[in-house]
Amino acid sequence: MALLETIAGPADVRRLSREQLQPLADEVRRRLIDVVSQTGGHIGAGLGVVELTVALCYCFDSPRDKIVWDVGHQAYPWKILTGRNARLPTLRQTGGLSGFLRRSESEHDQFGAGHAGTGLSAAFGIAAARDLKGEQFKVVGVVGDGALTCGLPYEAMNNAGHSGRDVIMVLNDNGMSIAPNVGAINRYLGSIIASPITVRIREIVKAMIEKASHVVGGQKLVDFAKTMEESIKNLWSPGMLFEELGFRYFGPIDGHNISQMVQTFEIVKTLRGPRVVHVITEKGKGFPLPEPDLEKYHARAPYDPVTGQLKPVNPGPPQWTRVFGEAITQLAAEYPNLVAITAAMPSGTGTNIFQKKWPERFFDVGIAEAHATTFAAGLATQGMRPVVAIYSTFLQRAYDSIIHDVAIQQLPVIFCMDRAGMVGEDGQTHMGLYDIAYMLAVPNLTVTAPKDGAELIGLLRCALEHSDGPFSLRYPRDKAPGAAPPAAEVAPVPYGSWEMLRRGRDCALLAVGVMCRPALDAAAALAGEGWDVTVVNCRFLKPIDRATLEALTREHRLLVTIEDGTVVNGFGASLAGIVQASAPDVRVVALGVPDRTYEHAPRAQQLEEVGLTGPGIAARVRALATEESPTHS
Repeated sequence: MALLETIAGPADVRRLSREQLQPLADEVRRRLIDVVSQTGGHIGAGLGVVELTVALCYCFDSPRDKIVWDVGHQAYPWKILTGRNARLPTLRQTGGLSGFLRRSESEHDQFGAGHAGTGLSAAFGIAAARDLKGEQFKVVGVVGDGALTCGLPYEAMNNAGHSGRDVIMVLNDNGMSIAPNVGAINRYLGSIIASPITVRIREIVKAMIEKASHVVGGQKLVDFAKTMEESIKNLWSPGMLFEELGFRYFGPIDGHNISQMVQTFEIVKTLRGPRVVHVITEKGKGFPLPEPDLEKYHARAPYDPVTGQLKPVNPGPPQWTRVFGEAITQLAAEYPNLVAITAAMPSGTGTNIFQKKWPERFFDVGIAEAHATTFAAGLATQGMRPVVAIYSTFLQRAYDSIIHDVAIQQLPVIFCMDRAGMVGEDGQTHMGLYDIAYMLAVPNLTVTAPKDGAELIGLLRCALEHSDGPFSLRYPRDKAPGAAPPAAEVAPVPYGSWEMLRRGRDCALLAVGVMCRPALDAAAALAGEGWDVTVVNCRFLKPIDRATLEALTREHRLLVTIEDGTVVNGFGASLAGIVQASAPDVRVVALGVPDRTYEHAPRAQQLEEVGLTGPGIAARVRALATEESPTHS
């Protein structure tokens, strides 16, 4: 690591000779593989852009020039070369470096990004601000790792392409997002790679036309030359899409050939106006994993840096993701109209299990959550039963489609939200804290949360039998409590019902989903101190179980709701409004996640921090119950 030890920032990279750039890239790649083997993290995309990152640092003057990275997990090499190499072992650890880009972390991080598709829009905004202020610097938006399977970059290209503003889009084309890219755009980019000869043909013909116009002269010939050049471009240019959108196209370029990239960037940065540099990279390049499954390159738990194999862990109960994937795969045998939809996340949502069994009933739409939702709505109009599996944080991008295309038309689309609640090491941008609040606000939508794997299956059955509107389920990135039975053995959960887990008289804990276990732990601890606490599994957040709620308000003066989502406008707030109208003498206290952002840390630590554990809930109930009955001994 001799060269890397001399790099404290991009200025040090610019002082190197061109011959030293590839050895530096080799050191960065080894450093990345070694550190992430200990911390875990998004390894694949970063390995693919090592040479690109070195070339950007060499050719542009960051932070004066603004390098904006789309999909922040591409930027681990950027962290290494912008003064954070020594801290890299703290990646995704409590108090350490974020797994994504953050403006507060470095002056070289121009825009924070954890979701795909934001890079070019932000870069164009920076370029527009530069021009309005009369400043002079270059703006580069690095777009890729599947970002062109979502809509936002096209909106940005449409806006920026004919603006005349000086902005450079670097398209990191690795053929992947998390799973292999899908759709017509991916095939188009693939055709560019397959036919680089078309670049040379276009330039030869263009040169011939220009030469002829100078020799012969005449406006008609010049006009003909322009028309002919445009026709040749449309017929032969691999960058036709980008040029029609107003971007001058350069490429495709080998993204692992630093010399070629440096040469291209040095030319491109002398020009003005919108331009795109198309760079071909290999996701996971250099990672020591022998299997061909490229999804395994995207993100890894700690692994052996020599073999790439995951380090052994105690298996324990299955992950919620796997329980869900196996459940819908089994249920599909009973429900022939069941189809599964995901947005570039087959393995992340467990729908890859479904895909293997029912490939013709599986749809990966790319990083396009709003399209996934409206596509599901279209399927539902024809009697299909679409199950849309998307992370809670990503479904936020489809909120208008949920309301406008699904809920208003009361279409029976089933939304299954993985990574609900505290998400752990992925941190701020991936927190699934808001789905309860935003789903409760949607008319005609059933909102549920299972307490365990068996109840997840029961709620899925309930959803498949419910045809009067959309239905949602939420579950965390965590191990499910215990093993789930086969789907054939699980009956549907009665619609709109709660479950009494423990009966008491002093106060009632109304727990949402996975909060049932810590609520029971809190009740057990309080029982040892003489407190008699009721615990209710509020698996239906909307509609609520009115009969059970009325019984609770007759028998208790204090109801405490517990949810692993934002306390603002969540289940507790909703229930408090209902109780205030029907039983104003009953106090409702909402326990949940306070209204702020949360740093990356293990999920268990995050829950402890906000008091959503057995001891934390017990402590809060003691204080509340003492307020209600100060003479209690």
